[in-house]
Amino acid sequence: SANLDPIVEVAGDDNFGRKVIVFNACRMPPQHQLDHHKLLMYLKQTLDKYVESDYTLIYFHHGLTSENKPSLSWLRDAYREFDRKYKKNIKALYIVHPTMLIRTILILFKPLISFKFGRKLNYINYLSELEEIVKCDQLVIPNRVREYDDKIRLSLKPSVVPGPISPPRSPPLPFQQFGVPLSVLRHRAADSEGIPLVMRDTIGFLQENGLKTEGIFRRSANVSLVKDVKVKYNSGEEVSFSQLDDVHLAAVILKMFLRELPEPLLTYQLYNDISQAERIRNMLMSLPEENYASLRFLIQFLAQVSAESEVNKMTNANLAVVFGPNLLWGQDASMTLSAIGPINNFTRILIQSLADLKGTQKFQEHFKPPHITYIQYFHILSAVIFTCSRPVKATPRFTPFRKKVSVPVFKSSKTPMTVFLS
Repeated sequence: SANLDPIVEVAGDDNFGRKVIVFNACRMPPQHQLDHHKLLMYLKQTLDKYVESDYTLIYFHHGLTSENKPSLSWLRDAYREFDRKYKKNIKALYIVHPTMLIRTILILFKPLISFKFGRKLNYINYLSELEEIVKCDQLVIPNRVREYDDKIRLSLKPSVVPGPISPPRSPPLPFQQFGVPLSVLRHRAADSEGIPLVMRDTIGFLQENGLKTEGIFRRSANVSLVKDVKVKYNSGEEVSFSQLDDVHLAAVILKMFLRELPEPLLTYQLYNDISQAERIRNMLMSLPEENYASLRFLIQFLAQVSAESEVNKMTNANLAVVFGPNLLWGQDASMTLSAIGPINNFTRILIQSLADLKGTQKFQEHFKPPHITYIQYFHILSAVIFTCSRPVKATPRFTPFRKKVSVPVFKSSKTPMTVFLS
């Protein structure tokens, strides 16, 4: 499958909290070089865990030629092979740089396409139009596609040339909450621990109303409502999720807030060191105070969500798929399948390990020593999770019990790391 990886990519979330799957036609090899059945199986295997959530499909059509286009019989087989969840959970299909031929084919196929699916189909003529749906920086767009886009933009009259692919950021508003650094937000309606207003509001509502909601964080919300809530927060208006009474709206707003931070919650530095297990402990402990406080607040909540996974179907692994790309990304902002794997794995370990150690309420009542703060104890937990196998002491004064903890660090680990909290 290594040669097939560039054909399909998973690129984080779109502007409305839906997973983004990208298909690059220009990377399809010639028909005689490709086993189309294996391609079909590869696509299913790769996408299965992502299409459990609502998702957006972006299809870059440029580069499909008579040599590499699949046959109609293969397309028919593919349509049959992909089961209901693929068709049900796709919320939008964007065909970028459509030709007259593909428009004609889709008109001919119209009687076979359901009305519901037809409404999900959209044509995108220029890459700049994609910014309304997803930040183009996070897409790994093939050079051939970018060059073709430049070419057709240059052929237009100056009066109708679309704007730049990624427009510059506008200066923040006085009350703005989205797209603002955590270091600024800690002085802007945050609580005493520096937890941003949007995180407090959404997590508070979800703790009360969403823990038992099946598919929490997997479903999208009404697009216009998402926009309205974002505008209210950025204008300094109060947002009441109790009045809106929509669990999925609050979940989407939380993910959107994390995704729109100028630097990820877990920082660019940690992204660079994600594969170096021996440095993760140090990196976590060197996070800025406001990042640490927000991370602790979020992970405590996610542990509560996963504790109800029998009802809500959101296991640690499922939560990691949803939250990983919203907690960590590189400075170039692009997101690929090869990058998402380690990020999701790291996020899963973080949720799992803290959930194992703290057991939500048990953590607060039993594990945390009364004379240290939650921030200090989260540092200790991070040390327990990411240190080497030597014993770790939480604090010299805290010795009411001795607890042995086994933590699986990475898939490649043959044995779990054993540490002592004493």
